Amino acid sequence: MKLSYKNTIAASFIGYIVQAIVNIFVPLLFVTFQTQYATPLSEITVLIAVNFAVQLSVDLSSAFFIDKIGYRAAAVTAHAFAAAGLVLLTFLPELFSEAFWGLLISVIVYAFGGGLLEVIVSPIVEGCPTKNKAQTMGFLHSFYCWGSVAVVGFSTLFFALCGVENWKIMTWVWAAVPLCNLVYFCFVPLMPLNEEGRGLGIKSLFKNKYLWIFLLIMLCAGACELAISQWASLFAEKGLGVSKTVGDLAGPALFALLMGISRLIYGRLSQKIKIGFLMLIGAVLCMASYLIIALVPHPAAGLVGMGLSGFAVGSLWPGAFSGAAESVKGGGATMYAFLALAGDSGCILGPAVAGAFGDDLHTGILIAVIFPVLLIAGIAVLFAMKKRDCKKERETHDPDQLS
Repeated sequence: MKLSYKNTIAASFIGYIVQAIVNIFVPLLFVTFQTQYATPLSEITVLIAVNFAVQLSVDLSSAFFIDKIGYRAAAVTAHAFAAAGLVLLTFLPELFSEAFWGLLISVIVYAFGGGLLEVIVSPIVEGCPTKNKAQTMGFLHSFYCWGSVAVVGFSTLFFALCGVENWKIMTWVWAAVPLCNLVYFCFVPLMPLNEEGRGLGIKSLFKNKYLWIFLLIMLCAGACELAISQWASLFAEKGLGVSKTVGDLAGPALFALLMGISRLIYGRLSQKIKIGFLMLIGAVLCMASYLIIALVPHPAAGLVGMGLSGFAVGSLWPGAFSGAAESVKGGGATMYAFLALAGDSGCILGPAVAGAFGDDLHTGILIAVIFPVLLIAGIAVLFAMKKRDCKKERETHDPDQLS
């Protein structure tokens, strides 16, 4: 059977589910690692930072090799590393006198796969012959959310029925997803993002003033999203004093569900409302949700804040990708690599700031309000630049027009 570009988009959607597995599943086990391997919270923070540091390194380096090896080889490699890292997680910690080193190696391996997926999936979808690319991009990024909900939901159900001590079985199940999608990517048709596979060179790319604004927006978007999502389970369990089952469902699952709904809404509205306005609304709601989590001591208010933050950040990541594709013509895979680099830099900063005060996550999240504030400032600058350029364009076509 001949596969079409619908299959390519489907494989890309599954690719974002794989990325959700890489980023969401292990944080559900943080408390388990603390108990089973006596891993302190400080080392848990290191695992989060290393995960996104490796993804950041892949983002940076991929700008120089993606076009050489091609999207198909990159997709297959990414899925192979994601699966391998998850499998290693089930036995490698026990081979070391300090389990932390086994955890660390496993995280490095699957983080390489996650970083590569982040760089290639969006340009693969952008290259497919679809009519409404912004809507398709919104739907694509929503699958990260649905993957997150599935990871949390199925994992929580498994832990409730079989016990969290059997977490290795669940890990093997999730490792099967990238293995199956690896095979899928071997056969789907792929197109280069730019004609004849050529885009802007790195020098030309960095001369584009809009790129720098979108890099700032991506950094803040990553920080806003991960500052809450990476700590949602632990925050709900310890900060709100609920059980692991309730914590996993009320924390990351609620966050991911509302983020997915937000991205579906973004996809529907992206052709009617300017992307910048949708992102601005999200940034303002994000700031409000952080303040609710940090300043309102009631557990129910904290859960509402987490859910609101998930809805708030939904438009930020796909909005930045779509906005950059519209503003930076010919950016290609190189542009997406640097956008992913900025986003993953934020993914390191956000959880690091939120967890900088140890168990006092309320204070950390209050400090992390700086990220949505910077995001609002970046979007405001983007609006001003667009307005100025539109005025110059009107004056160029009609020199007598002063307005």
